[in-house]
Amino acid sequence: MAAVIDAAADLFASKGPAATSIREVAARSGVNHGLVYRHFGTKESLVAAVLDALSEEYAAELSDTAGATERHWRVLARAILDGYPVGHLQQRFPVVTGLVESARRSYDDEASARLAAGHAVALALGWQLFEPFIRSAAGMEEIPTDTLQSATRRIAGWLLQGKAVAT
Repeated sequence: MAAVIDAAADLFASKGPAATSIREVAARSGVNHGLVYRHFGTKESLVAAVLDALSEEYAAELSDTAGATERHWRVLARAILDGYPVGHLQQRFPVVTGLVESARRSYDDEASARLAAGHAVALALGWQLFEPFIRSAAGMEEIPTDTLQSATRRIAGWLLQGKAVAT
């Protein structure tokens, strides 16, 4: 099933879940499409399994490096744009859970900690998905990528530490 999830993630990242068939996923992963249906049931269940797997992969990668998994962001964005209710499909959110736990150390109430974590996620996701547009619209084409990434991490850190307005 790992091969199925990996194949589905690649296809969802490139085409989106709505434009990807279970047969394509099965063919790419080298299994019978009936096996995919038997194991996952529906395409929505497969999307949920892919989102959970990529979230876990991303969390593991973050603990080792500062880089983000572009495939995770792409599948997430395409699933949202295709109308999948990713907030209900995905069951595990280890990165966001870690951000909320981090923010709890700086905020007096749960709602403020969760809001700060949400703002940090929105900031990172926005840059990941819309960087070319933001660079052009704000006249930042000449700023090196590592400088932008460092600034984004710094601002996200401020949000989580309660040093920036989170409400």
